[in-house]
Amino acid sequence: MKLLFDYLVFPGFLFSAVIGLLAGWIDRKVSARLQWRVGPPWHQNFTDIFKLLAKEVIVPQGARFTFLLSPYLGLISAVFVAANLGRFIISPLESFSADLIVILYLLVIPAIALIIGASSSANPLASVGASREMKLILAYELPLILVVITVVIKSQGALQIGQILIQQVTLGSNIFSLSGTLAFLTALLCMQAKLGLAPFEVSEAEQEIMGGVLIEYSGLPLAVFKLTKAIMLYVMPVFLIVLFLGKDLSPLFLITKYLILLVLIILIKNTNPRLRIDQALKFLWRKPKL
Repeated sequence: MKLLFDYLVFPGFLFSAVIGLLAGWIDRKVSARLQWRVGPPWHQNFTDIFKLLAKEVIVPQGARFTFLLSPYLGLISAVFVAANLGRFIISPLESFSADLIVILYLLVIPAIALIIGASSSANPLASVGASREMKLILAYELPLILVVITVVIKSQGALQIGQILIQQVTLGSNIFSLSGTLAFLTALLCMQAKLGLAPFEVSEAEQEIMGGVLIEYSGLPLAVFKLTKAIMLYVMPVFLIVLFLGKDLSPLFLITKYLILLVLIILIKNTNPRLRIDQALKFLWRKPKL
């Protein structure tokens, strides 16, 4: 019963969805103020989700069954990561063998779900978005894995998140070293790409391919994708906090660290134009030409 509560309520689905939607509101509000606009009220993201739930679900002609299945695959994986990260923060001893590798695999599934859904829609613009998303995954996963390897080495080969947290409580946060700082900055940019935010929003690109991977989605499936993206906005900063800022994860310090990372995400998003997919690949794989 407790396990079911962990996954469905706290720290799983309900908690992570609420925090993610509120974080999305902060993003929209700050972005609006930077553009001299008022911005939406705090409940706007919740209202948008409920509005989509009431809309008709339109399935394009020629779409395969994975078109409707893929949104739920992404949501389930994001909720699983949110629930387990929360459990490990509350009680590091609850972590299981090589859970870090499991979390890394699960964090890829929301992007793969987008690719599967877009590829199943039989829409050429969605196919372009899916192609870009595939290239983007290849671009950011390699440096992200190198970042995780750095953390594992600094944690004396630990592949359990609980052990990584205990190591930081004993020896200090991983970010407070040269290799830790460089790995953190790399992880920050990879997080921006994994969240699909500027300058890496190439797979949706509303002004160019009209939403790309999401162009054919409506109603409940679109709401599920947007909810998954909101949960990822909660999950990814928490994941970076666990890897690099894990010395003190009391509620006050955890909230403060999360807000700092959220501000960094918003600043990067609002101060950089969208890159072309080839520019994103060059940026994430090697030093770009100036």
